[in-house]
Amino acid sequence: MAPRNTLSAEAAEHQSPFGRSFQSSSPLAEAAIARDLAQYTDEDSAISSTDHTSESSTVRAPSSHVATNPHSLAGSYRRPSFFTSGNHGTVIPSPGDYQPLTQSERDQAIEDERHLLSDNRLIAPEHAHVHGKPHGLQHKLSSLFSTSPGQGSSSKPYDSSRGRNIEPATANEITETTALLDAPGCSSNAMDAEEIDRKWEEAVTAGLINTTWRREAQVIGRYSLPLMVTFLLQYSLTVASIFTIGHLGKEELGAVSLASMTVSITGNAVYSGLATSLDTLCAQAYGSGKKKLVGLQMLRMIYFLWLVTIPIAVLWYFSEHILAKIVPEREVARMAGMYLKIALLGTPGYACFESGKRYLQAQGVFSASLWVLLVCAPLNAFMNWFFVWKLGWGFVGAPIAVAITENLLPLCLFAYIYFAVGSECWCGFTRRAFDNWGPMIRLALPGLIMVEAECLAFEVLTLASSYLGTSELAAQSILSTISSITWQIPFPLSIAGSTRVANLIGATLAGAAKTSAKVTFCGAIIVGLFNMVLLSCLRSYIPMLFSSDPEVIGIVAQVLPLCAAFQLFDAIAAVTNGILRGLGRQEIGGYIQLFCYYAIAMPISMGSTFSLGWGVMGLWTGVALALMLVSGIECVFITHISWERSVEEAMERNEVL
Repeated sequence: MAPRNTLSAEAAEHQSPFGRSFQSSSPLAEAAIARDLAQYTDEDSAISSTDHTSESSTVRAPSSHVATNPHSLAGSYRRPSFFTSGNHGTVIPSPGDYQPLTQSERDQAIEDERHLLSDNRLIAPEHAHVHGKPHGLQHKLSSLFSTSPGQGSSSKPYDSSRGRNIEPATANEITETTALLDAPGCSSNAMDAEEIDRKWEEAVTAGLINTTWRREAQVIGRYSLPLMVTFLLQYSLTVASIFTIGHLGKEELGAVSLASMTVSITGNAVYSGLATSLDTLCAQAYGSGKKKLVGLQMLRMIYFLWLVTIPIAVLWYFSEHILAKIVPEREVARMAGMYLKIALLGTPGYACFESGKRYLQAQGVFSASLWVLLVCAPLNAFMNWFFVWKLGWGFVGAPIAVAITENLLPLCLFAYIYFAVGSECWCGFTRRAFDNWGPMIRLALPGLIMVEAECLAFEVLTLASSYLGTSELAAQSILSTISSITWQIPFPLSIAGSTRVANLIGATLAGAAKTSAKVTFCGAIIVGLFNMVLLSCLRSYIPMLFSSDPEVIGIVAQVLPLCAAFQLFDAIAAVTNGILRGLGRQEIGGYIQLFCYYAIAMPISMGSTFSLGWGVMGLWTGVALALMLVSGIECVFITHISWERSVEEAMERNEVL
């Protein structure tokens, strides 16, 4: 199976308690960029200056407006940062520097302002939609599949001179019955961005903006559905191999689970964690206007990850002997070692793909990974079936499909860059990519620690299940996969809620942010109940999709009701984490989860499994209790948090920007 269940980490301004050293404003990051700028050649500057001039009206011109309008949704716009690993990988906040909004993101912010003004009867309904928006196939596909919350429209760019604070006298003239329709600049056609932004600022200053549950449900749905497609496509790389290998036998299924755990801890977390430094370095390089430095940072990271691949390759090559000393089943260790040897062929490609995603995200391009997955995910499923069953290669067919897929991922991504967008930041192959590694490495280490801490807790359960027997290890693999699949729905919902709450908080709309949080929370309850009912009703049939062994099916069917029971807590925990991120208090969720997973879940799981003899049921008992505690504690914290204080903190951050 594809061992690296990782999604792109979108550039954001959220900061982690573990990553203070690689904040965008840290002296370390500033020194690294300053050194690169000092070495920036005249030729690079000329090229970048040309690119910058040609795009300034669509990318960087509004930055002054963002800084001067304290109420604009565009000024408060946040991109969610996320990393998924294992079963319940939580959100790793990205420390990326502030990035000028893309045209589509500014347009989306203006459209949100337009709709809220219309909902509050501050502009006429006919002004709630922009006339002349494209309706072609390309636009519809982009609207359906873009991983960025915002979609493009035909609105004009902001004029920074119109983004001034409203004078008190003007604000006092507005009442709840003022139509705001007869102001200069209005016409029978849809208002342009300048007029909408002016009316928005007047209305927010006067306290006239409220939102509705229906409006927030529409927005959350629009944000989360494309992300759900992306997450499910990403995880399908893993599920395809589980389906094909599971029916070969329980030893094969157990070996895949053991190999996946090894890759997740020693490969997945390492590559993804180290690459988080690009969220800062590439974003700052792009924000400096020296676009070629973005490509230079990516090239450095690719070389660095290739260098890190050497010790990983040594570990994986001799993993059969290492695993044989850890797990009691020799045959399972042998097959897992064989899997890892073949999977080594895909590591260089994965390193390129992980770096390439950050390279594009720094430029505000977030849909590239989805388009690549639309090509590679179906191809991966086909290759798994073709190699394992059609050609009769058996177990080795799955890692071969993984290696091919992981090398196709960067090829497709770079084809997207060449033919679609992003090539203007490519610096070419240069010796400068071997210089100035020290700051990059020091920025990358905290990210590595964060990601390792996230994925290790749940992967330990897989290792523990190997001491119960081959059937238990195979059952644990199936349960882990099922739990991960169901988690792909509430987690995108939490990202959507985080984005919306952060935007409304940044626009000083505490009341609207509360409403959005309530809508997201209710969505989590609905999703959790749906997953609970689905797993409960199909608990006798779902295991058959993964294995043909009666003993394995019986164990999964026995434990599946417990997994179904904590689906509600799982969904609530994911969404409350998102709300905390939107409020800028993500460190609370990080501390709560680490405590519950390591101090509560692990001891209870190990004690009930081995001391009480509960088997696989015991492993998941600790997880269920931990998720119940996480969701409960975070709900209590959110109900007692000061939303007005969060607004004040957001305004302070925006003033710094």
